[in-house]
Amino acid sequence: MKNVILTGDRPTGRLHIGHYASSLKPRVELQNSGAFPEIYVMIADAQALTDHFDDPAAVRRSVTQVALDYLAAGLEPEKAVMFVQSQVPELFELTAYFINLVTVSRLRRNPTVKAEIAQKGFAESIPAGFLCYPVSQAADITAFGATHVPVGEDQLPMLEQAREIVRRFGELYAPVLTEPQAILSDNPACRRLPGIDGKAKMSKSLGNCIYLADGEREISQKVMGMYTDPLHLKVSDPGHVEGNPVFSYLDAFCRPEHLAEYLPEYASLEELKAHYCRGGLGDVKVKRLLERILQEELGPIRRRREALEKDPGAVLEMLQRHSLRARETAAGTLSQVKRAMGIDYPSGMTIAID
Repeated sequence: MKNVILTGDRPTGRLHIGHYASSLKPRVELQNSGAFPEIYVMIADAQALTDHFDDPAAVRRSVTQVALDYLAAGLEPEKAVMFVQSQVPELFELTAYFINLVTVSRLRRNPTVKAEIAQKGFAESIPAGFLCYPVSQAADITAFGATHVPVGEDQLPMLEQAREIVRRFGELYAPVLTEPQAILSDNPACRRLPGIDGKAKMSKSLGNCIYLADGEREISQKVMGMYTDPLHLKVSDPGHVEGNPVFSYLDAFCRPEHLAEYLPEYASLEELKAHYCRGGLGDVKVKRLLERILQEELGPIRRRREALEKDPGAVLEMLQRHSLRARETAAGTLSQVKRAMGIDYPSGMTIAID
């Protein structure tokens, strides 16, 4: 069996470095590894509508923004199929069949869904589409025969639900669907970056993000304004690195060569942490290190994005072309599913209704 990747993002705005660290950068590395002959990257506009149904125009505008971030970060149209979910109607037919394989109570128990319901304040007024979007994700994954799905830790329950649906389909009908495996970043710090305000989740809706498209000045302002250790009031005070976003970001992005260039008095990041913990190291110095690292990491991405923005028509043409390729693959899976279920009616047949 060939290795196939399916991954993607909801177009609810520009992508931030949480997306980049947990999934986008690893996708580029996987793309360039040569180990995955097929890579599908989906812009999940239909899923975005489950909780942005009151503003579909914003979702539509964000499709191009996400595509620009993909290309700027290093995804290549020759190696990865980047497509728009709503342009592949086979996914919605698969969702209609899969939705009967899972109960409402199981959907409500999904930890990721529970957390997002609480965050969005839905209480009992949960849109049905939002509650059922794990089923939609299962359709997306299986439609392309994905063997691997790069995810952040918060998405592991979603992937497990997809695996359950695959197994249930196989028990009822036939084992024609592929059970996917998760790919997690080797660096635990990359799996879930906190917000710059110290909140557990970096979120566009919370406004606590550093975006891939942010300029030098914005990055500098956001880093220098980051939440740190509230007990570290003076340089001489002992500090805490646990729960300190600045050190979480350093864990994700700092490499030995960064220290060698920017803070050569420290042989390692662990040595820097030890100094902070015993006192005598100020927040400003640590933030300056982080700012330089992020400027170095994000600068090339921003410049590529600015160049791509000059020809948005080319980006849209690529998405249209890739969406047609995605349809061909998804149609093949849908045909297998309907055959397994015994509902593959002959083309052009007329069903008599008594």
